[in-house]
Amino acid sequence: MNLKILLPSKVFLDTEVRKVVAEGQDGSFGLLPAHVDMVAALNPGILSFEDATGEERFLGVDKGILVKRKDEVLISVRNAVSAEKLGDLRRAVEEEFLVQDEREKKVRSSMARLEAGFARRFLEYQKNA
Repeated sequence: MNLKILLPSKVFLDTEVRKVVAEGQDGSFGLLPAHVDMVAALNPGILSFEDATGEERFLGVDKGILVKRKDEVLISVRNAVSAEKLGDLRRAVEEEFLVQDEREKKVRSSMARLEAGFARRFLEYQKNA
């Protein structure tokens, strides 16, 4: 099977695999080449796959969607990280996702200030009109 992981800004991974294990809303599930075609919502967690050489690999993924169609597995997530060892993956996920959370908080705060300023000026404009 071909596994392709898509982020909003790039293709994170595109490789041949023997097996994929992901975490959905109802728990973990596995996909093999003969698996029925399907679509599943993914929870944030660990995605594992067995590469073409039989080595198991691990990725940390954010929430997203998985589509299995014929011999292709497409996964679209907001963010993904990889590490050489499973223990290192935990630290990489914490660091990357915490940084992303902080950025999102700053953006939400900026948007709230912009919206409040717009509303205030709109009311002033109506009052003076």
